[in-house]
Amino acid sequence: MSNGIAVNKAEIRTLIPHSGLMCLLDEVTQWDDQSIVCITNTHRDPVNPLRREGRLSALHAFEYGAQAAAVHGGLRARSAGTTAASGYLAALRDGRLNVTRLDQIHLSLRVCATRLFGDRANTVYEFLISAANVLVAEGRIIILERV
Repeated sequence: MSNGIAVNKAEIRTLIPHSGLMCLLDEVTQWDDQSIVCITNTHRDPVNPLRREGRLSALHAFEYGAQAAAVHGGLRARSAGTTAASGYLAALRDGRLNVTRLDQIHLSLRVCATRLFGDRANTVYEFLISAANVLVAEGRIIILERV
């Protein structure tokens, strides 16, 4: 289902409800029906809206994973000729952080999300976030359709 063409930030903003600086992902480098790979450098941006006192806690890695899942849902819906159902993050499971701060990572973050099961907004995704070959964070999220 992937067309092999990178999806830029402007296009990402059309697929998710996050706008302005809250759109944390810079680019989709590949995706198919089951998974997506995104790249971002927003964790180094001094105006990242999730920063507190100039620092970006690693806890926000979970939002990066959730946004990758949302973009994936948007791309899947668009490829089916529709728009993604509005959903919300209902749960985080098995979340693991291997760093304390994201702003101290000087490399791009690679955000990978894989749809384990479900369809539309009722889905379970597994995500991995890495910088080069170093695992930064991982977990599973449950997304439920907003009704």
